[in-house]
Amino acid sequence: HNFPIVPSVDTLSFYTVYMCHHIRPSSVDSYLSGICNQLEPLYPEVRTLRRHHLVTRTLAGCKRMFSTPANRKAALEPHHLLTLLQHFPPDSHNNRLFRALALSGFFALHRLGELVWPDDSDLRSWRKVISRVSVTLTSDSYGYTLPSHKADRLFAGSSILISDTFAPDGIAPSTVFRDYLSSRDGLFPLQPALWLTEDGQVPTRSWFISRLHRAIPDQNISGHSLRAGGATFFASIGWPDDRIQ
Repeated sequence: HNFPIVPSVDTLSFYTVYMCHHIRPSSVDSYLSGICNQLEPLYPEVRTLRRHHLVTRTLAGCKRMFSTPANRKAALEPHHLLTLLQHFPPDSHNNRLFRALALSGFFALHRLGELVWPDDSDLRSWRKVISRVSVTLTSDSYGYTLPSHKADRLFAGSSILISDTFAPDGIAPSTVFRDYLSSRDGLFPLQPALWLTEDGQVPTRSWFISRLHRAIPDQNISGHSLRAGGATFFASIGWPDDRIQ
């Protein structure tokens, strides 16, 4: 294109527009950082050019024009929870575990990864596993300590409290949890993890998702549907945004 070899504001902005027609604008942002890293020894001013308002505004405009919308999964609704409870009656330990996980994920706005292990064993960490000793019980609620999660910047953990007070009719989270806890303590009284399958292992993501889709065969429902559904439910009963967050 007969552009000069020496980088300039114009060449960086032209490059941004050209590349955004072929790949995602978020990737172009990363490409520009890589280009600056490679060219800085030869052209020390390249990072200043990268921060020029013409380049930054060009990239911002391309992100608006070419970015793809987020693909969000559908939120679970209270009637879905009733379907799950009916499909998995409390006649086995694994059913009790799934019931408790589903209600805890929904009413505590959990990310699924906070309750189960990743399928990839290399990504598993005992530091993120909820412990049995952290459980607290009252007549109509239960709680536990979430040791580590994405929003925990101070690595202090978070106290989770789930009460029957705000649950829809026909759903009693504390009753379901107590039923699971009794089964778990009877089978594995010495195991440290709170959530355990009938073979004594921490449940995995695929373990949970396979059961979720067995009861609700909708590929638009996923692990994130628990958190999204809980947030939608609490908003519908009048909770303010800051409390839901």
